[in-house]
Amino acid sequence: MKKIILSLMAGMVLLTGCDLLNPNPIDNFTEDNFFTSETNVEMYTNYFYSEWSGYGNNGSYGDFYFPNLNDNQAVTGLSGWNFKAVSASDGTWNACYTEIRRANILLKHIDEIDMPAASKAYYTSLARLYRGWQHFCLVRKFGDCYWVDKELTTEDATILYGKRQNRNEVMDKVLEDLNYAVANMGEKNASSRTAYNVHVANAIKSRICLFEGTYAKYHQNDKARAEKYLKECQTASLALINNGQFALTPGAEGYRANYNSLDLAGNTEMIMYKKYISGTLPHATQDYCCGSTQTNGLSKAAFNAYLMADGSLPTGDDKGVLGTDGYDAGKPVIYHLLEARDPRLAQQIDGYLAYVGNGRKRYEGMPGQETVAENTVSTGYGILKFDEPETEGKFRQATNGNVTDGPIFWLAEVVLNAAEACAELGDEAGAKKYVDMLRTRAGMPGLKLQGDKDNNMGVSDLIWEVRRERRVELMFDNNDRYWSLIRWHQLDKLDTENYPEQTKGAWIEAGWPIDLNSVKLTEGDHGYIECNTTGVHRKYEEKHYLAPIPSGQIELNPEIGQNPGW
Repeated sequence: MKKIILSLMAGMVLLTGCDLLNPNPIDNFTEDNFFTSETNVEMYTNYFYSEWSGYGNNGSYGDFYFPNLNDNQAVTGLSGWNFKAVSASDGTWNACYTEIRRANILLKHIDEIDMPAASKAYYTSLARLYRGWQHFCLVRKFGDCYWVDKELTTEDATILYGKRQNRNEVMDKVLEDLNYAVANMGEKNASSRTAYNVHVANAIKSRICLFEGTYAKYHQNDKARAEKYLKECQTASLALINNGQFALTPGAEGYRANYNSLDLAGNTEMIMYKKYISGTLPHATQDYCCGSTQTNGLSKAAFNAYLMADGSLPTGDDKGVLGTDGYDAGKPVIYHLLEARDPRLAQQIDGYLAYVGNGRKRYEGMPGQETVAENTVSTGYGILKFDEPETEGKFRQATNGNVTDGPIFWLAEVVLNAAEACAELGDEAGAKKYVDMLRTRAGMPGLKLQGDKDNNMGVSDLIWEVRRERRVELMFDNNDRYWSLIRWHQLDKLDTENYPEQTKGAWIEAGWPIDLNSVKLTEGDHGYIECNTTGVHRKYEEKHYLAPIPSGQIELNPEIGQNPGW
């Protein structure tokens, strides 16, 4: 809570405008009177924590589950491309350059402040880490952009009115910032799991370098650049895997505990998490798993990605049955299908098929809670992953009352990054080692090279299996699937006409309870739930790999240019 308040105060340093008649108002923080102590520097950098949305704030959407432009979730109607036309402004463009300016203001003043050398090194590293991350977010979305390493003024015409820099040049500068941060952050906050430290720096570096290494390979056919960044990814990943401070939470239940815990303080897998507080900083992700608003469910395409429990390829058996006992008697269920699959699937979706005409009350309510809404899901495959049954009922179904902690960086993603870097570099033993760490935790047999039976990604059997593992482990997380398809040059897999199973859901037999006025089935009165109710497809175009440059920016600076196809 302290960090939330202080970050708002620190924001004044950046956002307070200079009145030309009174350039230093005495009742406001300014650059001239703020950077006077380590306490103020800490206050200023607390604003950097607002970068990580986690599960969102209050009723706002976060980074988990809600992003649905991928083939893991199906949206009733259809989820189109995030950008369909050139807009006048763009939130990412504006926000990233605002935060880059914030970091550069600190770097400008850091040497003026009387503080211990170790503290100065830490805060310099933090500012550069934050600056590097913001530039990466710009490159990932827009490609070529501007590298800004100082507080800009109206005198900086080369940047303000010049051409964008090549994305590779910008990313090489990002790597310099990342490596500086890793080398110089020191031991400050090293044991914390909620603060920036050298471990968070390595986690950020691991994520960024995997993106850049695979992008260089699959978009640019640049073997040397790909190898450079993939090795940097390995270095950062192994620094965390071999650290001893972090360990995978055991068992399939331990896997789910990363996402639905009321307190992640003792979770050894967390590198950095976001603490939610009742009445102060709640979220709504849990509510969307069991509330009355229809939510997006797991797609048939994603369901088919899960191996059988013995490690063999899926058999194609994906049809439910009617329950025979208890609450689910006479209701469509898939418990037997979940038992036969990778145990992570049962930690991610319900065994009860919930759709319009067959909703489900995930819990029976609490004293004083007269009504509990039924939950329905677009595909029937309800999302269980983020729900915590121990949550008090009135907070479980509240759009601004959930307090389960949100993971930001955790070991499983780092292990996946290491596995993929090894696979891309031809190290089969290394890739198998790290994949098996996750499969062992989940209760699965080790990696087998069974291959992509449809060969729709055109990669080796090893790389295919590593990609499958990533999809399954990070289901609904940070829209990782979307960004992975981009870096692999596989965004065409989101074309719904060519890959129709991504808009389908569970199989429904004729005669099962269903509202056919609201749910479309592929065979009329039976079949798979079809979420593409309009028949209009999401059509892939090469231009979708990059977002358009906002037209407002082009008006300010025609030299900025526009991305291909826009």
